[in-house]
Amino acid sequence: MLEQLQPTAGDALLALMGQFRADPRPTKIDVGVGVYRDEHGRTPVMAAVKQAEQQLFNEQDTKTYVGIAGDMKFNAAMVDLVFGEKAQSLQDRVRAVQTTGGCGALRALLDLLALCKPDATVWVSDPTWVNHIPLVKAARLKLAVYPYFDKRGQAVRFNEMTECLSKLGPNDIVLLHGACHNPTGVDLNEAQWLSVAQLAAQRGFLPFIDLAYQGLGRGLDADAFGVRCMADHVPEYVVGVSCSKNFGLYRERVGSAMVVHQDAKTAQLALDNLMVVLRGNYSMPPDHGANVVARILGNEDLRKLWQDELNGMRGRINDLRRALFENFRSHLRSDEFNYIARQQGMFSMLGLSPEQVAMLRERFAIYMPPDSRTNVAGLHIDQIDYFVQAVGAVL
Repeated sequence: MLEQLQPTAGDALLALMGQFRADPRPTKIDVGVGVYRDEHGRTPVMAAVKQAEQQLFNEQDTKTYVGIAGDMKFNAAMVDLVFGEKAQSLQDRVRAVQTTGGCGALRALLDLLALCKPDATVWVSDPTWVNHIPLVKAARLKLAVYPYFDKRGQAVRFNEMTECLSKLGPNDIVLLHGACHNPTGVDLNEAQWLSVAQLAAQRGFLPFIDLAYQGLGRGLDADAFGVRCMADHVPEYVVGVSCSKNFGLYRERVGSAMVVHQDAKTAQLALDNLMVVLRGNYSMPPDHGANVVARILGNEDLRKLWQDELNGMRGRINDLRRALFENFRSHLRSDEFNYIARQQGMFSMLGLSPEQVAMLRERFAIYMPPDSRTNVAGLHIDQIDYFVQAVGAVL
């Protein structure tokens, strides 16, 4: 039976990571893999996480299953984190479950929506995070693309985006990046979020928000504006949340899937069906990471420590963005790359061709995907001059 399988192309980003590790050049730089790195080039364990883990080590007295929905304290804490001051008023409308990472949340919600409407179409931005596409296909839903990124102007093609969305209806699902758009770093502003929410209410399509970087763009509350805005305008929507970046819990696979509906009974019905989906996928989620997050969010001192660390991460990313822009301006005598300083989160698109990206890799040991998505947080401040000169050499 297994010999009937066909060869696969493999994951291009994982292959790039392998090439980077094998490269012996001491000047090599990896701005491809999407993880936060500190000034020492490490992806650190946050101090708040370490303290919560020590508490867990000292207090945990069982390793029994946590149940299909996961850690209930975690679920409640995540609703409070995502919805902020609105959480109390939305308690009858929101249902949440713990998932195995942000990917697990997205897949579970897509499977739930496939139960509702097997012939639905999921619309993703052009471009979008590469893993959105296989997740939609795995759920056997149709896939379509809406205009989003203006490469020349490094801005949202909002008129074209809304023109496309205005033609959609109840059989459509629109996947939106909650903050720190991956791969472009170009986000909707508050007025644009409001317009999309109003359009969803008018046309009847279902918003699906992927919130993977809360706190790494403009701040915890500002980055959740789109999620909270929807609650005031649409009868139903879903949210997938990741704790990989803002808690640094990449390998612990901590996520949350949330369903919001104007009717409490329908919200509960959605939760019941979501539990069936999870039972069929992996039955029970892991406990460790979610327990740690629940402890941090439930303890005033740990939460403050975590927020201070998160603010420091966001500040470092913004400092790197400004340093990149200023260095580009100084080296190239041009404001061509000024957009880097105004974008949000870890990523920007440099507008390089695949051939130029290959030249960066071959001549300068700088590794990034062929579309030139650059993880700004992968740079060290001392590498910026070398990085800018290398980019300038291939332009």
